Amino acid sequence: MTYKISEINAKTKQFAKKAIVLLLIFVSNSAFSQEFEINRVEPPNWWVGMNNSELQIMVYGKNIGNTIVEIKSDKVRLVKTHTTDNPNYIFIDIKVLYGAKSGFFQINFIDKYRIVQKYKYELKERKNRERGFSQEDVVYLIMPDRFANGIRENDNSDLMLEKADRNNPNGRHGGDIQGIINKLDYVSGLGMTALWLNPVLENNMPEYSYHGYSITDFYKVDPRHGSNEDYKRLSQECHKRDLKLIMDMIFNHCGSNHWFIKDLPSKDWLNNDASFNTNYRGSVVADPHTSEYDKNKMTAGWFVSTMPDLNQHNPLLAKYLIQNSIWWVQYADLDGIRMDTQPYPYKDFMATWAKTVRTEYPNITLLGETWLQKVPFTAYFQSKSPVSGDYDSHLNSVTDFPLYYALNQAFNENETWTDGLFKLYYVFAQDFLYADASQIVTFVDNHDLNRYFTAVGEDMNKYKMGLAVLLTARGIPVFYYADEIAMAGNEHDGHGFIRKDFPGGWGNDSTYSFVSQGRNALQNETYNFVSKIANWRKTNDAITKGKFLHFIPENNTYVYFRYTENSAVMVILNNNNDEERTIDLTRFQEILKKYKSGKNIITDEKIDKLDKITINKKSVMIIELEK
Repeated sequence: MTYKISEINAKTKQFAKKAIVLLLIFVSNSAFSQEFEINRVEPPNWWVGMNNSELQIMVYGKNIGNTIVEIKSDKVRLVKTHTTDNPNYIFIDIKVLYGAKSGFFQINFIDKYRIVQKYKYELKERKNRERGFSQEDVVYLIMPDRFANGIRENDNSDLMLEKADRNNPNGRHGGDIQGIINKLDYVSGLGMTALWLNPVLENNMPEYSYHGYSITDFYKVDPRHGSNEDYKRLSQECHKRDLKLIMDMIFNHCGSNHWFIKDLPSKDWLNNDASFNTNYRGSVVADPHTSEYDKNKMTAGWFVSTMPDLNQHNPLLAKYLIQNSIWWVQYADLDGIRMDTQPYPYKDFMATWAKTVRTEYPNITLLGETWLQKVPFTAYFQSKSPVSGDYDSHLNSVTDFPLYYALNQAFNENETWTDGLFKLYYVFAQDFLYADASQIVTFVDNHDLNRYFTAVGEDMNKYKMGLAVLLTARGIPVFYYADEIAMAGNEHDGHGFIRKDFPGGWGNDSTYSFVSQGRNALQNETYNFVSKIANWRKTNDAITKGKFLHFIPENNTYVYFRYTENSAVMVILNNNNDEERTIDLTRFQEILKKYKSGKNIITDEKIDKLDKITINKKSVMIIELEK
């Protein structure tokens, strides 16, 4: 068969056109398949049977916000989607249907009538929980990087910027979750009943992030500490030993290397920029006379230049943060949350957060860090405080910084009308400003403060007096790790010096202070003192459930009682530097009239008559009264 040149040219052109169309379709489909990506889905899963059936899922990936979402499921109903000015985000509101069973449902992402991405989302079966922490507990605070190194292989990670260096006080040292699990029997044996860890979530910052407060992923444990599964296992091991677990969270800020900071969902995800710093004046939140300028600088200013200030008035971010708390409570079976920098975020958001979490978990304990020097400002943040006015934080507990300051001063001062033991007296005398003073958290030091042993001049008598007050006064006592072995450290030397490694937490340490043989005489004296009182208080209703009654200090001595209808404990402090005191007990008959004798639980000495007691200089007596 022969063709004319014109026919050949026509067929060639026709073939070329078809080839070009096919090539364009191929190129278009190739581009189409690469144009839409899913890189992150948060929360990574959820649960059926929750009190609140609403859930918002954040999906992040290239151009995913330009798709239409489709869900066909008998488990959930698609309610609404939200997009922002960044096409790499889409937020999906769903409702988990009543009676829905656990399992997966599929989310389809559609562009031009074609499914361009699919994601299977899991709903798990909820396990109910009924715990919180209270005055019945003694909490042990651990900085995970500095307590014990259980797995040397995870000290460094190729994915993490900062590497371990124990020679650097402000560097990473390698402590991890497995190390803590290995020492839980030590914590329990000491008399502790709850465990609070400084944050364990990912802090992928170039330096000085071992403390955990520069979070770069709200849903992932830092691989240098372990994994999410390790954290869940820690919770299980704690509960086997009747230890409660408290998670440290931060919603005021995150680390500047957080993944969503590098590609912000929206322009209003953050407040201001690093040039606008907070004034650190939490008092303005309660101050009725404060200026809008001061209030805005407090709440919308950056904590430090590497910690971007989150704008919780963005409703998508607010939902994201609240759900993050609930996810961790459910995932890890938490007993409490300690919220860092409580006064710094917007107070209306913080109230909504706490109310939402407590609605889902009525028995959980929510503790707000309220670093405020005065009682009224502190009390303002406890739920239903008489001084809170129309504001309800919905927090069970706040941090008692006023008592901290008093305990750090009282035993170093001579008595005046307001100094010495009166520092303690006046703090307790203002308990009427709290909704429930028995539920506030007390401490003598923590990860941001001078070690208490240093604060009292390494004077063992003063040290014991402070620790005894901590363990017997009203409130929920917190011990910072290694307080029980009188660890010293001055905050002004650098935070690394108040966060030293626990001796023996690393396999090559020259001392091993987890056992008596590895402790020196002073360390054993302190350990035995703390352990004896802490274990005794577990079974003493007057301390764990009782009321607080005190008497005005006289002659540099201070007496207070913890009591119930059928039990009582008497605590006597002698703050004199140079002489013992004999105290006439007639003054205290409103409590003592029901009792005939007592026992000094520190020395085990029997007290046969309750008419007078002699107490040594600079010392404390804890007397369990007997009928």
